[in-house]
Amino acid sequence: MLFGGFFLILGTLHAPAQDRKESLVNDGFYTRETIQQRKPIPYQYVRESDVLWSKRIWRMVDLRQKMNYPLYFPTTPMQDRESLVQRLVRAIKYNEITAYDPVDDEFTTRMSYEQVIKNLGAEDRVEKQIDENGNEVDVTIKGEIKWSSIKELLIKEDWFFDKQTSTLQVRIVGICPIMHDMRILQTGEEDQEETGEITKKQTFWVYFPEARTILANTDFFNSFNDAQRISFDDLFFKRQFDSYIIRESNVFDNRLISDYTFGGVQTMQESEKIKTDLFNMEHDLWEY
Repeated sequence: MLFGGFFLILGTLHAPAQDRKESLVNDGFYTRETIQQRKPIPYQYVRESDVLWSKRIWRMVDLRQKMNYPLYFPTTPMQDRESLVQRLVRAIKYNEITAYDPVDDEFTTRMSYEQVIKNLGAEDRVEKQIDENGNEVDVTIKGEIKWSSIKELLIKEDWFFDKQTSTLQVRIVGICPIMHDMRILQTGEEDQEETGEITKKQTFWVYFPEARTILANTDFFNSFNDAQRISFDDLFFKRQFDSYIIRESNVFDNRLISDYTFGGVQTMQESEKIKTDLFNMEHDLWEY
């Protein structure tokens, strides 16, 4: 089926949650314990007086990029690994971390696990059905999270120059999973192509410093060696993901890049310009 006229808009998305089942036996020839006992690498202490310059950045991580596959897969529950969002949702369920409402990105409103599930479109629903006797009855349909619909991550971070070490450093502040959905628009004419509309929805925010412990204890798939996996915290600490900048702190209500460009190539060029300015900020402070 062909779709034409795709548009990016904000909207609601309907999707689902599955509880991960535990294996009844040791699924392997040895017990994996190393990752579960790891602690996050501590950040170097930074004094306010040592911060010579700082800039807040928002960037988008497209999970469909090959480099970001370890964050995206698996899209179905598995015994030996979880995707990043699956681990975050499980941590919210068992009160290991707190979820925040995406009404803003400043962590002002807490969300319960039930609210997160509702935002993911995975709440149970009641439908009218006809039973074998021809009677109309209410049937409860259990909701399930459609993990494959979570295709992007919005990351909020702070870049700063530490004059004590003369280095440009970065600290991730928060992560927000974004769900996609395709809605078919009926044109009413048989000879025309059906038009699709892509809806995007911010589901919940997680305060990254709080989540580092559970991310340090969760490994992701290593394509080269199953015995040598690293944690999600290591992935973010080493910046082993692909992303592009969508916003920087500015006087105009922190407006998006797309708000003052004409979209397309110009938006990506402005994103690359901000990225280059960050690099030059550190480079230009040195004398050769």
